Amino acid sequence: MKTNSIAGIANWISRILPYLLLFPALLPLVYIDGLLYPYLAPKTILFRADWLLAMAAFVILALSGQSFYFDRLKNWVTWIPGGLLAIAYISSLFGIDFYHSFWSIFDRGDGLLTLTAIVGFFYLWLLSAHTKLVNQLFKVTAWVASAVALIGALQWLQQASGTNFPLIPDVDGRIGSTMGNAAFLASYLGLAFFVTMLYAKDLRGNWRIALFIGAALQILTIVLSATRGTLLAFIIAGGLGCLYVAWRGAGTLRTYARAATVAGLIFLGVFVTFREQLAQSSFEPIRRVAGISLQDATVESRLFIWREVGARVMSQPLLGVGAENIEVLFNEVYDPTAIVEQWFDRTHNAFLDYLVQFGFAGLALYVLLIAAFIREAWLRTKEEGIGLTVGPLFVLLTAVYIVQNFFVFDTALTLWLFLILFAVLLVLKDASKESPLALPRLPSFVPLAAGALIAILIVPVSILPLRANWLLAQGYLYHVFDARKAVAVMEKGYALDTYATLEYGYQNYEMYTERQSEMLKGEARVTAYRFVEKVLETNFELYPYDARTATYYAHVLDSAPPEITRDEEKFEAVIARAIELSPRRIQPWYLLANISIRAGDTLPPEHKDRKVHYLKAVATLTEYSALVPKMAEPRFVIATLYLTMGDRAMAKQWADEALPLYKPDLATARRAARYYVTTEDWEHAPRFLEDIFAMSPTEYNIKYDLVKAVFLGGNIEHARQLYEELKVEAPGMVERDPAFMQAMEDAE
Repeated sequence: MKTNSIAGIANWISRILPYLLLFPALLPLVYIDGLLYPYLAPKTILFRADWLLAMAAFVILALSGQSFYFDRLKNWVTWIPGGLLAIAYISSLFGIDFYHSFWSIFDRGDGLLTLTAIVGFFYLWLLSAHTKLVNQLFKVTAWVASAVALIGALQWLQQASGTNFPLIPDVDGRIGSTMGNAAFLASYLGLAFFVTMLYAKDLRGNWRIALFIGAALQILTIVLSATRGTLLAFIIAGGLGCLYVAWRGAGTLRTYARAATVAGLIFLGVFVTFREQLAQSSFEPIRRVAGISLQDATVESRLFIWREVGARVMSQPLLGVGAENIEVLFNEVYDPTAIVEQWFDRTHNAFLDYLVQFGFAGLALYVLLIAAFIREAWLRTKEEGIGLTVGPLFVLLTAVYIVQNFFVFDTALTLWLFLILFAVLLVLKDASKESPLALPRLPSFVPLAAGALIAILIVPVSILPLRANWLLAQGYLYHVFDARKAVAVMEKGYALDTYATLEYGYQNYEMYTERQSEMLKGEARVTAYRFVEKVLETNFELYPYDARTATYYAHVLDSAPPEITRDEEKFEAVIARAIELSPRRIQPWYLLANISIRAGDTLPPEHKDRKVHYLKAVATLTEYSALVPKMAEPRFVIATLYLTMGDRAMAKQWADEALPLYKPDLATARRAARYYVTTEDWEHAPRFLEDIFAMSPTEYNIKYDLVKAVFLGGNIEHARQLYEELKVEAPGMVERDPAFMQAMEDAE
């Protein structure tokens, strides 16, 4: 290829590279409905693909003799991100599973590959960026964050008013805008807000007003997201900022800071005084912040995880367990009476996440990275003075980042933005000149060949996973209506051998156990079962440390269609591994107990071995109860088993032990209601029937049982009230029992 052709291509690529570097700043706007994971996977796939293209472009330019700011690498702080990445790789090589550490899981999309892309972008920015490109970054981030905030605010308004706005994502729970999660939304806006303020102050006229409105909207959306970590971060950062300006500031700004400090202290005093009343507020952000206490279920859960997982990691303090393996430790310590979430792959504390995954070396480098950011921002503050400039705003940004990361974890986009802003600080500080890479003269085809080899990695990194995601989504659409077609497309997706294998297992488990096992019959159900069983069996072998796969596999084997003969030895081996990996998780223990219960149920009541099987199930559940001494549910199950055996004294003993342990929970309420209704204990039965109906308000048969229980308990007035409500809510239900209707009419 001619030299001038190479030069022309290099010139074209040099114009493209800045756009590739800016592209991640646009990703928060990406919202692709119709995929199974519409919020996170497309962003990650595009992020990784863009990084590969940017790397390919940079390599072509560098090998072609293009000049870059290589002298910036002489500053020792520029090597901190590279050191963190190196430690992450070393930890993962000696960790639980390097393959999983590298790819992560599909709906999370983190892992070493994404961390490599983030750190890679840091160095691309460091070597390529100039003041104009930095200004473009501020501009794009400011407008994108404002748009994301607007969508979030409209989501909240849509939810509050019951109105559907065109193109606004639906919301279930707290708003997440295009980020899909309230915490991810707030943590992103928590950083972008300062960039928006920085860019807005240099604008003029209506554009300036518009972006200041955008910044205000970002704060409003953070509030509406009710993300307590970010809210506390802004309160703390704002308070520290006001105190510093009140102490070291001058003139009007100092006066305003002192007034704001006094107002803040008064507000804090009022808030603390009326915290209990505010905790009952109908406005969720106020209610959630006011409700923070050591007794709050979420706070209790977080503290338990931090304590238990932190203690476990002390067995591997130097290197940790490797990237993306936090869930292994979580499953070991999981306790259903102490943890809100069923499955967890983060500790909800970024600092602890780094410690668990990469050991003390990884945590030290992460802290050093933040410290270097603060140092650079502080040095710039001393040069610029107090105001809406890079230094002061980035100091506050770092304070927000530190505080919120005690309660959340970095997503790819927030960590990318933090690292790129660190690069910006170094770029703005540096006065070095561009220079070419010191290499011998290369043949003209080498730069393009090297770039092409990097760019082609998009196929395994992004294109194949996107196809696997699409095929899984197609399978989901057909999994009830056409099981054969669903299995056919998902077999193609699974055969692509991407890192979506775990997600195929998780999603097919839910499809089968929640819908297919009940809604399908005959050959269709067998087809669905054979596929999910095959996927989970394969994953069971590939990921022997994954308690979730083991638990799901055991449940699927237990839910086999009648046409399938189950391998009992394999079934028990799967259960044994699930219990080993997560000893206090209730599902495997129930499955183990059910083996004995089913054996007893198949025998006639008078058979001598029937009771033997039931007692074996009792022994299994008694062993589990000892592991979770604060859990009511297994004790109610044991009580019901003793009732089945005709031993009412032992049944009552276990029920009496369970009663004070009860906390409102649908599964436990059903167990308790069954026991108390069977024993005709009308004093206790209504409580649990009420809880069931409150948590499942469309189960009118439960309310019908509640009416009877309240009536038989002697509370005639309340029974009549419920009876009249039921006649309106479920017409025809009470009419099916004329005797009870007559009893209600005759009662005084």
